Amino acid sequence: MLPMQVFSRFERSLRPAAIAAPMIAAALLQAGGAKADAVADFYRGKSINMIVGYSSGGGYDIYARAIARHLGKHIPGNPKVVVNNMPGAGSLVSLNYLYNVAPKDGTAIATFGRGLVMEPLIGAAKVQYDATKVTWIGSASNELSVCAVTAKSKVEKFEETFATEVAVGGEGSGSDPDTYALLVRNLFGAKMKLVTGYPGGNDMTLAIERGEIDGRCGWSWGSIKATRPDWIAGPNRLRVLLAMTLDRSPEMPDVPTVLEKAKSESDREIVKLIVSRQVVARPFAAPPSIPEDRRDALRAGFDATMKDPEFLAEAKALSLEIAPIGGAEVDKLVQELYRTPPEVVARAKALIAGAPASTPAKH
Repeated sequence: MLPMQVFSRFERSLRPAAIAAPMIAAALLQAGGAKADAVADFYRGKSINMIVGYSSGGGYDIYARAIARHLGKHIPGNPKVVVNNMPGAGSLVSLNYLYNVAPKDGTAIATFGRGLVMEPLIGAAKVQYDATKVTWIGSASNELSVCAVTAKSKVEKFEETFATEVAVGGEGSGSDPDTYALLVRNLFGAKMKLVTGYPGGNDMTLAIERGEIDGRCGWSWGSIKATRPDWIAGPNRLRVLLAMTLDRSPEMPDVPTVLEKAKSESDREIVKLIVSRQVVARPFAAPPSIPEDRRDALRAGFDATMKDPEFLAEAKALSLEIAPIGGAEVDKLVQELYRTPPEVVARAKALIAGAPASTPAKH
């Protein structure tokens, strides 16, 4: 036990800090309030341009419009969020625009193909952005993706694609449909004829209905449920050949995963690198170097939207899968992926390179 004299001196030594603590806390609260006020002052009366890298009616577009209807009320100043479609090159046009042209003040955000997260690392497209410097706002889902064909296709199981050709749709280099079709074709030897150049998922769905293509690889199960629920059950149900995931999904426990088809540890490393993009299934981002307080406000607003009961009710009505990931987590994942050993990256890049077989007919 401390002697009384020592205890008294110890107590006196604490008094300045004890007196200062409330003053420091008050100052911090005042600074935080000023920061929030500055963000509110900036956004008040303004609009945020939400760019969708695909044509209207597809999965990315549906997610974006649902989020846009609620996001503004969770951002200080309550800006209006306006959706604009900017399709092209599998949504590469939109991300190049966001990174290089869009204002870097927090008034522009975009959603684009999750594959573009990895395109500078393993893709063939001439990208004009650095994925590690993009301002990641968050992802609405880490969803299930499949390789599937219609009931009219000549194949029923994945193994049958080794002998029978199937035509699958694509959007452009870096997009899931292109990347996954090339992965399956070049790693496993499946006869996948890639027909690429469609502006978006809805265009590929219409092409399937017209009989131009048999199906898609890298097809969001959530999008199928939202846009063509009748294709999940009934006489015209899709034939799911592979789940483009690392683990079997509870929704389709009998469907093999792409990882299960890998024959060696080297092949498994390639699959893991390419398929890991599924974690960031519905990415939203802002340009690099926007002010930190506005970045934080956009991230917090996105997170709040993902918990908003009104938004969740709308998402449920639209059959949208909501399993959000915060912007800081997305940024951490991207930084980790870009530290992949060079030899793994080189082989992955070689596997998904190569010219597509054809381009879609004009309609």
